[in-house]
Amino acid sequence: MRLTRRTVMAAGAGAAGLLAAPAVFGQGRPHVVVIGGGAGGASVARGLALASAGAIEVTLVEANPRYTTCFFSNLYLGGLRPIESLQFSYDGLTAAGVTVIHDLATGIDRGARTVALAGGAVLGYDRLVLAPGIDFVEGAVPGWTLDQADVMPHAYKAGPQTDLLRRMVEAMPEGGLFVMVAPPNPYRCPPAPYERACMIAHLLTQTNPTAKIMILDPKDRYSKQTLFENGWLKHYGGMIEWVNPEFGGADVEVRPETMEVLIEGEAQPVDVCNVIPAQKAGRIAEIAGVTDDSGWAPIRPDSLRSAIDPMVWVLGDAAQAAEMPKSAVAAHSQAGVVVASLLGELTGASVPPPLFVNTCWSALAPGDSIKLGGAYAPGYDRITQTGSFISRPDETEDERRLTYEEAFAWYDTLTAEIFG
Repeated sequence: MRLTRRTVMAAGAGAAGLLAAPAVFGQGRPHVVVIGGGAGGASVARGLALASAGAIEVTLVEANPRYTTCFFSNLYLGGLRPIESLQFSYDGLTAAGVTVIHDLATGIDRGARTVALAGGAVLGYDRLVLAPGIDFVEGAVPGWTLDQADVMPHAYKAGPQTDLLRRMVEAMPEGGLFVMVAPPNPYRCPPAPYERACMIAHLLTQTNPTAKIMILDPKDRYSKQTLFENGWLKHYGGMIEWVNPEFGGADVEVRPETMEVLIEGEAQPVDVCNVIPAQKAGRIAEIAGVTDDSGWAPIRPDSLRSAIDPMVWVLGDAAQAAEMPKSAVAAHSQAGVVVASLLGELTGASVPPPLFVNTCWSALAPGDSIKLGGAYAPGYDRITQTGSFISRPDETEDERRLTYEEAFAWYDTLTAEIFG
C-alpha cells in the first residue's frame, strides 16, 4: 500500500498503522524528508514547500500531533501564560503543501537514502533534513535517569514535563526548597534555566513567599548573569541562591527515592528538584551517524549541510553551530539558509550569501524583560559572531517594559512564520 497525503492526513497520528508491511515511497519530483517539527524543522518544511511552489515534495516526520514550544514555557511556569497558548498544530504546514506524518523516525539508511518509521513505513528521500532537537547525556547527573523524570523533572522538553514541574511547585510546603541542577555548556537556550528561576520565584511570591530557590551550577558564569542577578535582587530579595563550582555546584548527586541532593557529599533534603542534565543531539542524529564525539552534529557553516554526509542537512539544537547559541530564533534563522541551499541544489535557484541572526528575550518579572542577540556569518570552518547586543543594567522601567512587550510580539510573529 502506498501512503499518500490523503491517507496520512485522514488517519493523523495513526497513519503509519495503515501499513501491513514496510513500503518505500517514490516520487517523480525531488523528495526532501524533514525529521523534527520544532522551530527548525517545521520552518524548513513549510518554507521549502512554499518557496518551491510544488517543484519539491516535502514530507515532515514528527511524532507529536501538537507542538508545545520550549520557548516561552518558563512563562507558563511563572503563571504568565496558559499552556494552551504554547501549543500548535501542523495544519498550517499541510495547507502549505507539506505531507505531515505523525510517527517516530527510528532508523536511517544513508546508503539507501531511506528513513524507517516506528509504524513500519519506510520513506525514500533525495535529501534529508534533521532537526531532532536535544536528548540528554546518560549519567550526566549522578543518581538521575529519565526513569526518575516523574520524580525530579527536567521540563526541558516542553509538554507534560512542564506541567508536572508547575504542579510540583504549586504543591510545595510553606517555606519549602526548590533546587535546580543546571546543565553544563553547550545546551538548549543558555539563559533559560535562569529565566526559569525568575518565573518560579514569581509564582512562589504569590503562593509561598517564604520558599527558597537554589541553583546548583557546574559553570563559573552564565548568560546574562549580571542582569539576572540584579533582577533577582530587585524582584525576589534573597529567595534565589546561585551556587557555583567553587561552593559545590559541580559536585552534585541526586537521590530521587528520598528527595535529597548531595552537594559535595552532604545531603540536602529538597521539596522539588528540577534536574536539567547535559545535552546532546536528538537520538535520530546519532542513529544516522552524523554526530561526532561531542554528541552534536558537525555542519558546513555556509549551508548547515552535514560535514559527514552531503545529502543530509542538520540544524537547530542538534547542530554543532559553533558560536551560534541553541535557540528558537537561531533555528528559524538557520532554516532560511537550509531552504535556500536546498532550492539551489534541487531547482537551480540562486543562493544568496548566508546570514544568521539570534535574539533571546528573558523575563525577570511581569513587565520586566531583558534580551541579547547577535549576527553571525560562516567562517572558514565554523559559524562566527559578527555583532552583538545586550540589555543594559541601568535601563529604565519603561525600556524594560518595552522589551517585555517586544518578546510577546516576537513570539506571535515567530510561531506564525513557523506553523502558518
